[in-house]
Amino acid sequence: MALLREGGRAWTNYVLAVRQRGAARVSALAMLEQQLGLLSYEALAEAQRALDRWSARGFRTIPLSSSDYPDNLRVVENRPPLLFVQGSLAAIDRRAVSIIGTREPSDGGRILAGAVARALAHAGYTIVSGLAAGIDAIAHRAILDLESAELPAARTVAVLGTGLERVYPLEHAELQAEIARRGALVSQFWPDALPTRSSFPARNAVMSGLTLGSVIIDAGEHSGTRIQARHALAQGRAVVLMAPVLRSAWAVELAENAGVVVAREPEDVVAAFRS
Repeated sequence: MALLREGGRAWTNYVLAVRQRGAARVSALAMLEQQLGLLSYEALAEAQRALDRWSARGFRTIPLSSSDYPDNLRVVENRPPLLFVQGSLAAIDRRAVSIIGTREPSDGGRILAGAVARALAHAGYTIVSGLAAGIDAIAHRAILDLESAELPAARTVAVLGTGLERVYPLEHAELQAEIARRGALVSQFWPDALPTRSSFPARNAVMSGLTLGSVIIDAGEHSGTRIQARHALAQGRAVVLMAPVLRSAWAVELAENAGVVVAREPEDVVAAFRS
């Protein structure tokens, strides 16, 4: 915490150092010695106060060196050094699929998003999305409704483009709180961080890294889902394109890439991840 806040280097430098030096305690001590001229005891004390404050609010801080750091994300190059989690991550979350798409889906896209989420949940997959309006919220709510009604083990995880103390968009305050109670909220940003133009593309990289692949339901030419598709392919993860998104030229072009599957029905999506 102190190194990331006060150490004066890009966080990627510290990720590389932890990976190269092994054990968390040895790595931390070695880096603290190297940064002795930059870090003060007050910086360390403030880091501890922040950790205690966040813990009191129910936020877990999971460093890359922890065994609790998600396995899927650990193996990708652009993983963050810290994750902040509200709620609980579970072993089943290794079998996670991201469902994403436009904030303004067609009626058909809305129906399809819910159906795909339910089909994957029944097949034992955790549904991950970004808590945005439109497709993201539909996917989250489909799983919360399943858990209440017919599939108690169904899980959904929201990856935020803000800190855990923030709600974005504001109209999703109740949804965000419910996901925290029954699944998990995940953020790579300091808990008080506001949304920025760069935070959502960074969120997409983490969302892709947490999952086995991304299902794009419906998205236009300028959709942020294109960013996640690029990250998924770079990370060696599957990308599944549903029929509504194929109205966009970029999706038709993307479909020609290795690792991209075109699916028509929810059952096709399940089959793509089982194969």
